[in-house]
Amino acid sequence: MKNLAFATIVELKQKLENKEITESELLSFFLNRLEKYNPQLNAAIEVFDKDSIDKQSRQQGSLSGIPGLIKDNISQENRKLTAASKILDGYTATYDSTVTSRLKRQGALLAGRANLDEFAMGSSTETSAFGTSKNPWNLEYVPGGSSGGSAVAVAAGLVPWALGTDTGGSVRQPAGFCGIMGLKPTYGLVSRHGVIAYASSLDQVGVFARSAHDTAIVLSALAGQDVRDSSTLSVQKKDYTQTLDGSIKPGMTIGLIESMINAEGVDSEVHSVIDQAVKDFEKLGVKIKKISLPILDYAASAYFIISRAEAASNLARFDGVRYGLRKRKTDGLNQMYNQTRHDGFGLEVRDRILVGNFVLSAGHSADFYQNAQMVQRMIRKDLDQAFTQVDLLLAPTQPAGAFKIGAYDKQNKLQMDLQDYFTCFVNLSGNPGMSVPGGFTAGNLPIGFQLVGPHLSEGLMLQTAHAYQQVTDWHKKHPAQFVESE
Repeated sequence: MKNLAFATIVELKQKLENKEITESELLSFFLNRLEKYNPQLNAAIEVFDKDSIDKQSRQQGSLSGIPGLIKDNISQENRKLTAASKILDGYTATYDSTVTSRLKRQGALLAGRANLDEFAMGSSTETSAFGTSKNPWNLEYVPGGSSGGSAVAVAAGLVPWALGTDTGGSVRQPAGFCGIMGLKPTYGLVSRHGVIAYASSLDQVGVFARSAHDTAIVLSALAGQDVRDSSTLSVQKKDYTQTLDGSIKPGMTIGLIESMINAEGVDSEVHSVIDQAVKDFEKLGVKIKKISLPILDYAASAYFIISRAEAASNLARFDGVRYGLRKRKTDGLNQMYNQTRHDGFGLEVRDRILVGNFVLSAGHSADFYQNAQMVQRMIRKDLDQAFTQVDLLLAPTQPAGAFKIGAYDKQNKLQMDLQDYFTCFVNLSGNPGMSVPGGFTAGNLPIGFQLVGPHLSEGLMLQTAHAYQQVTDWHKKHPAQFVESE
């Protein structure tokens, strides 16, 4: 059964339908892989025991019997929920998030809680209170973040799919670093109910899988309006696999974002991956058009301000009063607040809260927060205009391959923040974005490229990526040390 580790969801479903394997055997197989490899990868904060998973409702659906992982800022009823932070020590979720309940209704088996940067704040999974996740292609390197644990689990064949959240690139960047698919849907397509908020206007639940087809299956289970989340869009549920026939939209044009391709710091190996992707799309009949979007040069600054402002507001609820950590040996309420938040939050989270409070303060809000919102509106406008000329946009996912664990310390923290440069504009605009495996560095670390589409164009993006994967095999490459021979 060792060849099951990197089988697609489609292949696993076929084996279940043909009774080549039972759901119980399949679950045991992946739980065994998690038990064997998670100690060195630290992809999961917790792996659930088989008996507790078996007690889940076994409804028949598109993911019947297929195990996966949920990022640990997404609530699962009666499971611990920490957001990889000490401040939620001992907290257990009292209800399922909407995405969790929808997955269960489709028969998915939720195998554990995936590691992440604390409160989804980071680009390397190094800020987790539970330790750093390791890139399966080289354990000395980061997997990206904040959804690093989810990406690692899929890339190493510990599960065939996983959920993450994407606020500034937290699904797409780790997908690029780990050589798998990572989709951030249109803002409002997937419910945020039951997801611990980082920056509410930017957050979106996203999907990790190894192929466009598998990504489409999981997205189909998640998407759709939710009355418990007023930000969700009034759209009909659909099956995103229906258009995956290997074809490209007739007369399709993809815009190449020049400012990002030529941005300072983009590694030559990333340039090579983009160049090859362009050639592959042209062979498929796609027209490539260069697009100028100078407003995107301001996206990282606007994202930095808006995300931290919203983080300061959202994280004010973690005060030691109602749930989680509480420092009891203190003199008075204010000291209890201060000590609980100081000891409960990690340094990165505290830094972002401080910056957020500063940019929201009476003397600085106009200079920072309001100007950032103006830039956000301009980005949305310019992207809408770009999509009158092209069907999709193409850009790098990352400036280079994954970096070593510990490479960016307090002295060069700006370099860590700039990991969001290529991805955060998609969150500001609310458009869908997807990282697609496109090649490797000379050191055998994956490199992804990014497809961005108009609002609610997930079907077109997945169709395009699927066609690309019919003529390339980057998504079929797996880290050798986690591929077991028969």
